Amino acid sequence: MKREIIQTNDGSTTIHLPEWNESYHSKHGAIQEAYHVFIKNGLLLFEERPIAVLEIGFGTGLNCFITYLEAKKNNQTIDYIGVEAYPVTLDEAMQMNYASEIDATEINVFKEFHESVWDEKQNISYNFSLTKRQQFFQDIKDECVFDLIYFDAFGFRVQPELWSEEIFVAMFKALKPNGVLVTYACRTSIKNAMLSAGFSVEKLPGAPGKREMLRASKGPKKK
Repeated sequence: MKREIIQTNDGSTTIHLPEWNESYHSKHGAIQEAYHVFIKNGLLLFEERPIAVLEIGFGTGLNCFITYLEAKKNNQTIDYIGVEAYPVTLDEAMQMNYASEIDATEINVFKEFHESVWDEKQNISYNFSLTKRQQFFQDIKDECVFDLIYFDAFGFRVQPELWSEEIFVAMFKALKPNGVLVTYACRTSIKNAMLSAGFSVEKLPGAPGKREMLRASKGPKKK
């Protein structure tokens, strides 16, 4: 499928798939969406403790990059696993302007993410490790491994099968007790699939350009 580089409204880049009219990140702003959904409403719940993060849709590596920067800033140990069925090329990744927009001194780390070998754990720094797994989301079989899941699959409109109860059952199993899943999406059918999988679900304000997002927890049901 053809992929083209476009600029989003906050000046950061993303990859657009013309055939689907779908982008890897919000056209309203790739970087600001990533920080809002995955850092503000996900990672910051786990400050000052070592955690394991699973990303569903490694894509351009933006979410991994900002998580690495947060780990460095807060001296937090993070074991990061990014799952991607169809990896972007190194050339495509290096056309992303994330390092120049966020922290140009870390451009070599961003490049290392994309040069690293698939399916092997890489120690990026003393407190951040990365394992990229080339895998279909339906084949994830982890149980009680992760504290936090970044669910960043393509949208329901183009790939509804990735937002099914079956997928969220696998996500529920993959999380440790009291683990959390965050996603940019907020659709009634997605919320219902999460609830059917066993999650407690809450709606939160969305990133700029989006009204709401979802956060699901593997913990006691809210009354």
